Amino acid sequence: MQITLLRNATIINNDCSLDRNRDIYIEDGKISRIVNSRDNALVSDDYDIVDCSEYYVSPSFVNLHSHAAMSIFKGIAEDVTIDDWFNKEIFPYESKLTESDVYYGVKLAILEMLDNGVTAFADHYFSQNSVLQAVLDSKIRADIAGTIFGLAPNYKEQLEDVKKFIIKNRNVSNRVNLRLGPHAPYTCPNPILTEIINTAKEINAGIHIHVSETKEQVDNSYKETSKSPFEVLYESGGFELDTIVAHGLWVQEDDLKYLNDKSFFAFCPKTYMKLAMGVGNIYKLKDKINYSFGTDGAASSNTLSPLEQARLFALNGKLLQNNSEEFRIKEIWKNLMNGHNALKFNTGKIETGYDADLIIWNLKKSNTYPIYNPVASIIYSSNSNNVLYTMVEGEFLKYDGKLMLNERETLNKISEIQSGILERGKGNKIVEY
Repeated sequence: MQITLLRNATIINNDCSLDRNRDIYIEDGKISRIVNSRDNALVSDDYDIVDCSEYYVSPSFVNLHSHAAMSIFKGIAEDVTIDDWFNKEIFPYESKLTESDVYYGVKLAILEMLDNGVTAFADHYFSQNSVLQAVLDSKIRADIAGTIFGLAPNYKEQLEDVKKFIIKNRNVSNRVNLRLGPHAPYTCPNPILTEIINTAKEINAGIHIHVSETKEQVDNSYKETSKSPFEVLYESGGFELDTIVAHGLWVQEDDLKYLNDKSFFAFCPKTYMKLAMGVGNIYKLKDKINYSFGTDGAASSNTLSPLEQARLFALNGKLLQNNSEEFRIKEIWKNLMNGHNALKFNTGKIETGYDADLIIWNLKKSNTYPIYNPVASIIYSSNSNNVLYTMVEGEFLKYDGKLMLNERETLNKISEIQSGILERGKGNKIVEY
């Protein structure tokens, strides 16, 4: 069995504390020992040794909400209203996507995420078999939710397909989790939403759902049901499950009573800024919410770095709350790491027994040097060039600054797909945003 030794590293813990001069042993994908480098004599030429004396080692990042395949639409719908973005641009283009388009769109997204130190992502999209295959081929981790549009004519077929997909593939890899993806309460109204949630309970799966993205959605929910979207989801039994709440930008204080420790919010502030979705309530309620960061799809956020989203959240928060002492570095880092708790992959801590999903940082670069506080350097100054190594379950998927996947092959294929998308043009959307 090959042993990897990260020699003489400085560990960045989840509370921002540092453990210096540490040797981290990795065996069979797990952290097997951590010892003080100065006292350690157990070093062998047989080990795969990475000298980390100039580097920092942290847990990796999780992208808690994404539509990975939408990377193929990056830049296709700019400077439009949110209604037009969905109804006149993205939904019509999506209606003509092929399984191959989705597969390579996901592979493109995975390349970008690994480059940014992301080792796991929660995906919400259709063509879930293609998403899964891209994940397996790339060796990243993923929590895959097959999208279900309750108002679609083939809703029953979508639900049955997702159910069968989960039952068939739930043990396909320890790097994969599966759940149901009802799109939103407004596209899956009761009793359809309740049926989807009951199916999730039946097969012991969680859900991943968009809730209260815009003020208009909240207002319409009150007009149509006299309830907020969170109350609708609660009464459908959604919060009895492991639940990823995509966005929740317009969550209200009265909605918080429906939440529990199985409910995780994925904040994606770059999308809210890009599509002018408003300030919402997450900045003033964040201390009462269990949250981490997602990126949404690259068609709206243009990038797939949860670190960038965390940076924007902190900066927006300081500005909007008019308080430079709030949204502190320790808080932002802790919630970045909280994505690991949402996906339950035995990752997110550099401790014995945890899976080795790690980032090795080179902060001795012009954009991050000098280093007074390495976490401040990462949150406010770093980019993908500072991510020297990305490791998933003890395996390097980025090594010494170079991705280990065939990037050129994927980019060439994406070029072909882009031409096909433009040639085919837009189709007919099946739902209205």
